[in-house]
Amino acid sequence: MNIIVLIKQVPNTSEVKLDPKTGNLIREGVETIINPDDLHALETAVTLKETYGGTITVLTMGPPQAMDALSEAIGMGADKAILLSDRAFSGADTWATSYTLGKAIQHIGDYDLILAGRQAIDGDTAQVGPQVADFLGLPQVTYVFDIEAVTTDYVVVKRRLEDGYERIQCSLPALLTVIPGAKHPRYPLVSRLLLACREKAPIKIWNAADIRVTTAEIGLDGSLTQVIRTFAPKFERQGEFLEGSTSGMVQNLIARFKENKLI
Repeated sequence: MNIIVLIKQVPNTSEVKLDPKTGNLIREGVETIINPDDLHALETAVTLKETYGGTITVLTMGPPQAMDALSEAIGMGADKAILLSDRAFSGADTWATSYTLGKAIQHIGDYDLILAGRQAIDGDTAQVGPQVADFLGLPQVTYVFDIEAVTTDYVVVKRRLEDGYERIQCSLPALLTVIPGAKHPRYPLVSRLLLACREKAPIKIWNAADIRVTTAEIGLDGSLTQVIRTFAPKFERQGEFLEGSTSGMVQNLIARFKENKLI
């Protein structure tokens, strides 16, 4: 079984700050991590490889420092990794990102299953996985927390619902978005981390020309949406002291509640 895992390197959200002048995220000096849901997708892939055999290719789009995330993925058990890195990719919304990832997957070619995290913590859109499946014309199942069986033709999964789960059989090849399950993502092995750092490391870097896309189709130019401004909302609380007799303050308070349609 050949599995492709989509991951993303994201800022540690507990440390994200905004530039007060530009409104942009301050990324310099901020710790980056593999998106948590993507770690569960990678753990699912490694577990499947241990059970059924095959290979795991990890794919991400980002700046050169995203090599750190790919090295960690190799340490966890991935066999190969590909970094899509090109200035032309910058500024991409979910549509352009999904298109770029989809073209890269077409360039990879041989795969049975694509796994992705449910959503990224720096955007929370949960759109990229389904959009990649739509671009590739693949069946998809979202919110998967367990894979019960895999054959050459189909996969049987459990999909989380608000009040339970669905048991779904899906034909292959397919794309699944994964949420945390019973198994916690494993730690990288030092020996495999060293493998990722060697001169002949199993990590490739592809640019726009490698996946045969034009600048009009990717990045900011290929995006259907654009972020005009990013800012932290200001929370201002207003208070008022009521004076007078107890009964008078109660009547005044009730009147205020009615005025604001709270009762």
